[in-house]
Amino acid sequence: MEHKKLLTFDSTLRDGAQGANISFSVEDKLRVIDTLDRLGVDFIEAGNPYSNPAEAEFFQRIAGKKFEHAKIVAFGSTRRKGIAPEEDANLKSLLAANTEYVAIFGKSHIRHVTDVLKAEPEENLAMIAESVRFLAQHGKKVVFDAEHFFDGYKADAGYAMQALSAAAEAGAEVLCLCDTNGGIFPDEAYTIVKTVCEAFPAKIVAIHCHNDGGLAVAASIEAVRAGARQVQGTFLGFGERCGNTNLCTLICNLQLKRGYECIPPEHLKDVYEAAMTIAETANAAIPANSPYVGMNAFAHKAGMHADGVLKYSSSFEHIDPASIGNKRKFLLSEISGKSAIYEKLKNYFPQLDKNGKEMTQIAAALKERALAGYQYEAAEASFVLLVKKILGQYKNSFDLINYKVINEQPAIEGKVASAIIKVRVNGVTKIAASDGEGPVHAMDLALRSALADFYPAVARVSLTDFKVRVLDSAKATAAKVRVLITSADSTDSWTTVGVSEDIIEASWLALTDSIDYALMTRR
Repeated sequence: MEHKKLLTFDSTLRDGAQGANISFSVEDKLRVIDTLDRLGVDFIEAGNPYSNPAEAEFFQRIAGKKFEHAKIVAFGSTRRKGIAPEEDANLKSLLAANTEYVAIFGKSHIRHVTDVLKAEPEENLAMIAESVRFLAQHGKKVVFDAEHFFDGYKADAGYAMQALSAAAEAGAEVLCLCDTNGGIFPDEAYTIVKTVCEAFPAKIVAIHCHNDGGLAVAASIEAVRAGARQVQGTFLGFGERCGNTNLCTLICNLQLKRGYECIPPEHLKDVYEAAMTIAETANAAIPANSPYVGMNAFAHKAGMHADGVLKYSSSFEHIDPASIGNKRKFLLSEISGKSAIYEKLKNYFPQLDKNGKEMTQIAAALKERALAGYQYEAAEASFVLLVKKILGQYKNSFDLINYKVINEQPAIEGKVASAIIKVRVNGVTKIAASDGEGPVHAMDLALRSALADFYPAVARVSLTDFKVRVLDSAKATAAKVRVLITSADSTDSWTTVGVSEDIIEASWLALTDSIDYALMTRR
């Protein structure tokens, strides 16, 4: 395979921040920069200092800060129409940002010049050239973003190339071809990028795609094949509308499968951790089916697939998940085979015989429970308890005598429900009551109160998530529901499941599994 270095340019903090529900505080930005820097990304576009005072202040805060690998880039536009570069507030803010590199965008589509900018074609070329020259003369290394380049090239190739020439001749180091509308096809990207690379052999050509057609990564790969030497995107694909090129996916594809070096090879194993950190910082979930770093990127459910991947990993995995820091996952369901179930359980039950009768019983129980509406893919704790019962290893922590839940309206001091629970532990009966912000909250508090004298550890357990799924919507309010409860203490978190036509009972089943699991693991 061909091997050469590509430059990586991350715009999570600028283009990514334009995505819906994405917002970064100053501390968030610093954390993202630190994460990308340690991963080995070459350039980090940190924002537009002209857009608001907070952005300008951020650049002042990081001025002079040394990073291990990355160069920080300030973003802005060419000068405004009719304004000299030295008088343009945007260009002056780029100088004040005190970064070695700046990126400025300018028009390269003739219709955008005449119909949006309302400028003469030559005037736009002058705006590009004068802005780049002004920044270069003040010691800045300039990335020129040719906005709407691919659409502009297809509308008027001559003018689009003139826009690049204006920037190149004025001193731009990088010519970035932007698929601003996100509609370019990979074969078109290859042909157009190849033409640009041949026309500007002394310049670094960059590719910057949006993902409106779902082809941003594919188009970027074709651009690299055509000669682009810098790839741009946002690390997890955040961005306006459908987002930008997912730089994480692109890096993995190019480095693992095409022989390019996008980040230092020794840092490739840190990709998954970096993705998790950036997602957490942005308060955004990574889709479970995201390539490489999704929770289900290496998850196996079908029995044949699980058996195959255990015998020959590449049969159902295109890479070793450990190479980027992810790991294989087996999902528990009615279609899971013995191999997948055994892989899931062997750490809990090291004496379990993969080919023994217990495995047959466990597989049969899983199918039977699935028919009843249970699903254990996300409720591993409940499945472990079920297996303990099948193996005769289960010891219940308490016996329920009865419970009563009362909903009250209007709310009293914010509390709309109360619960009374009566349990027996080792022959001793205890009654406890509590009110709560809902029936499940009240039951949770009452149950832990009833058990606290017997098991002090339950005081450290808290309910952190609660999900309800209607299993047969045709039955409306008489339908079965599946309740998932996630609980946590200071060291761990776990999820349990309950199913019933009564949402309170389903919640109770999941809740008691949660407490049982906590006490079992503490024993």
